[in-house]
Amino acid sequence: MDLGALRGNVRALRDRAQPGAALMAVVKSDAYGHGMVPVARAAIEAGARWLGTATPQEALGLRAAGIRGRILCWLWTPGDPWRAGIEADLDMGVSGMWALREVAAAAREAGRPARIQLKADTGLGRNGCQPADWPALVAAALAAQDAGQVRVTGLWSHFACADEPGHPSIGAQLDLFHEMLAYAEKEGIEPEVRHIANSPATLTLPESHFDLVRTGIAMYGISPSPALGTPQDFGLRPVMTLSASVALVKQVPEGHGVSYGHHYVTPRRTNLGLVPLGYADGVPRHASGRGPVLVGDGGGAGGSGTPWRRVAGRVAMDQFVVDLGDDVVEPGTPAVLFGPGDRGEPTAEDWAEAAGTIAYEIVTRIGARVPRVYVDERHDSETTARSAR
Repeated sequence: MDLGALRGNVRALRDRAQPGAALMAVVKSDAYGHGMVPVARAAIEAGARWLGTATPQEALGLRAAGIRGRILCWLWTPGDPWRAGIEADLDMGVSGMWALREVAAAAREAGRPARIQLKADTGLGRNGCQPADWPALVAAALAAQDAGQVRVTGLWSHFACADEPGHPSIGAQLDLFHEMLAYAEKEGIEPEVRHIANSPATLTLPESHFDLVRTGIAMYGISPSPALGTPQDFGLRPVMTLSASVALVKQVPEGHGVSYGHHYVTPRRTNLGLVPLGYADGVPRHASGRGPVLVGDGGGAGGSGTPWRRVAGRVAMDQFVVDLGDDVVEPGTPAVLFGPGDRGEPTAEDWAEAAGTIAYEIVTRIGARVPRVYVDERHDSETTARSAR
């Protein structure tokens, strides 16, 4: 993991934010597979003023690691540790009356007010308060604030289609967010921050930046959507490289089946290389027969010059095979699944295309048994990234 690249990405995204808009580094899902605590620290060093997590367990884990500062945690369920969140100085998302009741009760037990942020459902249809229920939630939050149980620190929402340029929902959501903000503020809410911009909106919708932008996938150097542009278009560099050492190389005859189901059969005598990564490590089984890999320098002793290999047959739980053709490589030769792409290796987007998914899923699903190695040099252009077995 190239923390120098991550710092550079945070700085590039801060530069894109409108004047007065702070940056939240979203580190949910173990920082999209990159490692929550090291990423959070690096993002703060680069100027992120907020951190964002989904679950309270993630946010409390940051506090347990000694990370201070503002943390917004938004995905709460009944019975979650509201009091622990209050005592850990978290800002907590509230989307409905049940959550407000639970957090207010926890505040009474803790003997101190909870910091909450009211989330508006402006059209995504997931978490958040519907416009019809907004007046009741605002009124109840103000009453709880007057009673010393909560302090409303933020009003916020989330885009559904900001990664699809020109989608009509973008303007509709932004207009509705303005209306719901205006109502809450007219009633007496005085938020510290108002925010709706995710990564794609941070990159392309300056009118949505308000007081805070929430950057997730872009912070990790991955474009939110190929339709918006490449990471390079936005001055971003991928942070994660996934690689392994070839575990075995052997020659097999023509007509030899490879991996479960024999969905690949060798067309001629060839060399097979075994790569010790599988779907238990997050390598998508849907990329069987298609996932690209750079083995060594892409040429090999056989001189075929083929830059990428493809997964031969099915991805298994712990391993997959590549057909090396006439090339002969030694066990221990690096096999790079994805990285920044500037050394000829595939990117996470290439794997997303092979698996029929999005690059978010490719990096986020990398499993815990894959060791994370952090490169922490300050000169971004000289650093390399590696998440290696």
